[in-house]
Amino acid sequence: MINEISIKIRNLRKERNLTLKDLSEKTGLSVSFLSQVENNTSSLAITSLKKIADALNVSINYFFYKPKIHNFLIKSENQSVFQIESSNSQFIRLSGDFSNRVLESMLVVIPPEQQHGHKFSHPGEEFIYVLEGAIIVNLDDTEYLVKAGDSFHFPSTIPHIWINPLKQPAKILSVVTPVIF
Repeated sequence: MINEISIKIRNLRKERNLTLKDLSEKTGLSVSFLSQVENNTSSLAITSLKKIADALNVSINYFFYKPKIHNFLIKSENQSVFQIESSNSQFIRLSGDFSNRVLESMLVVIPPEQQHGHKFSHPGEEFIYVLEGAIIVNLDDTEYLVKAGDSFHFPSTIPHIWINPLKQPAKILSVVTPVIF
């Protein structure tokens, strides 16, 4: 782990075109100490790592996590249906996978004459677009009929539940914040 941190420090310093002397001036740490850190011949206190992180404009967490492989394209053949314990609906996750994303998009299929989970609220917001069928969105005890082609966007801090009143499945594109999966 320390070796990985040393490599990340050296790489970031070089990417930012900083010399050891430049980094020393920004951190207050000696050039010889920074050289030892980069060469993995000296231990590093968390307070010193914090100074280095600040000087390099990264979060201290940057040094402890491996870079995540970005996955922007979600091919249809790689999508799979899953269910959540508290719901009889089916889900297909449509979102990409990358650091710091804030949206979660899913295809949701609610069985005929069923409700989607239970009434709840959570931080963030939700956008739904009904692709097939219709649903009733119960938002704080007010009901809205949302048919195919209609959309509905609301703060998810308001207690809500979706109900499929029809004898056919309802297919919905759902985009929520914050990220769920």
